[in-house]
Amino acid sequence: MTEAADPHHDGSPLYVSDASPAPGSVVSVRVRVPRAVGVSAVHVRTTPDGEQFFTAARVVHSDDHEDWWQAEITCHNPVTNYRFLLEGAGGDGYAWLNGTGVHPRDVPDTSDFRITTHPAPPEWAQRAVVYQIFPDRFARDAGVEPDGDPGGPRTDLPDWAVPARWEDPVSLERAANPVQVFGGTLDGVRERLDHLVDLGVDVVYLTPVFPARSNHRYDASTFEAVDPVLGGDAALLRLQEEAHERGLRVMGDITTNHTGDGHEWYAAARQYPEGEQGGWYVRDDERWVTWLGVASLPKLDHSADGLRARLTEGPGSVIERWLGEGGGFDSWRVDVANMTGRYKGVDLTHQVARETRAAVDRATGGQGLLVAEHTHDHSRDVDGDGWHGVMNYSGFTRPVWTWLRAPGFAPKFLGSPLPVPRLGADLVAETMREFSSLVPWRSWSHSMTLVGSHDTTRVRTLVGDDVDQVKVAAGLLLTMPGIPMITYGDEIGIPGDFGEDGRRPMPWDSRGTADGRWDEELVEHYRALVALRHDCPALWGGGMRWLYAEGEAMVYLREHPEQTALVHVARAAHDPVTIDAAQLPGAGAAEHRAGVAEGLEHGEGSLRLSAAGPGVSVWTWPTDAPAWEPVPETYRGGW
Repeated sequence: MTEAADPHHDGSPLYVSDASPAPGSVVSVRVRVPRAVGVSAVHVRTTPDGEQFFTAARVVHSDDHEDWWQAEITCHNPVTNYRFLLEGAGGDGYAWLNGTGVHPRDVPDTSDFRITTHPAPPEWAQRAVVYQIFPDRFARDAGVEPDGDPGGPRTDLPDWAVPARWEDPVSLERAANPVQVFGGTLDGVRERLDHLVDLGVDVVYLTPVFPARSNHRYDASTFEAVDPVLGGDAALLRLQEEAHERGLRVMGDITTNHTGDGHEWYAAARQYPEGEQGGWYVRDDERWVTWLGVASLPKLDHSADGLRARLTEGPGSVIERWLGEGGGFDSWRVDVANMTGRYKGVDLTHQVARETRAAVDRATGGQGLLVAEHTHDHSRDVDGDGWHGVMNYSGFTRPVWTWLRAPGFAPKFLGSPLPVPRLGADLVAETMREFSSLVPWRSWSHSMTLVGSHDTTRVRTLVGDDVDQVKVAAGLLLTMPGIPMITYGDEIGIPGDFGEDGRRPMPWDSRGTADGRWDEELVEHYRALVALRHDCPALWGGGMRWLYAEGEAMVYLREHPEQTALVHVARAAHDPVTIDAAQLPGAGAAEHRAGVAEGLEHGEGSLRLSAAGPGVSVWTWPTDAPAWEPVPETYRGGW
């Protein structure tokens, strides 16, 4: 895929004058068109109230290489779809530009660009880097270490738990792995915050902390307390307080699709099926419905007003009571959001998302982030009025896996019957671009990108124990749009063949030793990339323009009104990639920021990018872009 010479638009601030407009606002949009394309006129098509409407654009800036066209659109509906009609382009002088690129034929509205007028996510979120922690496996605090046996099995665990030493291998037997408890605590997390601060992350994301009968705690037995095994409510508050003192936020994990079968609500439902709480769980012909047939995870029925009120209405509701200063959490990640409120003919997912969003906004004054778990196409669920974004497995994780997985390793992705294929960069970029085109830019840029999680193969194993490829994965994670999420231990190289195998305890005692379980060079690589992302507006807030993607190499621009970043990613050595210098105004002043400086050569009217092996290199320069022109007095809106 080579698109350097194509017209370009995305939803970023360089191309959209207001990413968070109020309903009825007029927003300017612009598109940059290389002169060689031969465009003689540009029209913007919108569909207010479902009827198409065309607005003529005007040239607001020209140079020897390209024209910038600008037009205005009125945000008449909560979500405004738009695309550009390019007159004079292509062999027949007719082409559309939408989120998947330029097309010389008519295309459906699915990949139109989108602007949403729903309230914006919190401003801090776009700059954030998230660190995911599985509490049982991250760290114990000194107070729970057995006397005379540091790292030994805890002696104060509930009767369902199988105690493990910190150095024990993770049990891979299906029946045993949920109940094997290593005994990590929230005070243990608090005592290790120095590591997170040193790494440079902004958000501590904890998988569930409510009492349960498993080490993962996605089978909550109550939402009214923090598990005493983790230290109880007081430990969570201590963690939040110290995290805030260090400039970190804390994100919790909530299951809105189901509870555990030991939950107090379910106990009441089983005892009195016709009572109020009996209606809080889905029944089908008197059968209690469970998540994917797992008997311990009964499914919540969001058609019950009482359940939704208990979850999201008022300061005492589950969502609100744990949020805010002194609540324990600052934001929520929602487990199994794609199934929440859905069963057969019932689909209340959007209603649940909106009500949850409203609760988060009330409890945090609009400063809480709400991210939904979704492992495949999430376009039906992310229009900006509910979830701020998703865990972007489909548009980031899977494509990255198909490019970086080791040739001799065939991981299956979250239930897929076939291993992911190994693909060239062209198909990977095409996949990323197609998925990104399905949602508003604001939703995409506020979704969490991840190369793996507590549910997947570890990146170190995915790439065949090749540290250079782990560095490439980290480079993609921290230079592409979205909110990067690092799973605990990825930065030191923890391996794992699949989800449970990857949930190994953090080997704190290995730091500074020669046992190979703590890779300080890899930690430094992550640390440098996190710092670079924070320092570069182009990386945390810029658009995305593909310049080249073939075989072993990807080259793309992150463009922001203040700064442009050129990113070159290679999974292996490759022949030089040549790009017309006219397509990169300002690149002559490029400053090398990461990777191999010698990988960029300035030629006669061109730039050449080369790589002797796997790696990520970044250069930045000030953006040279025209100022926005005022809205013409003659503009009359969308009708």
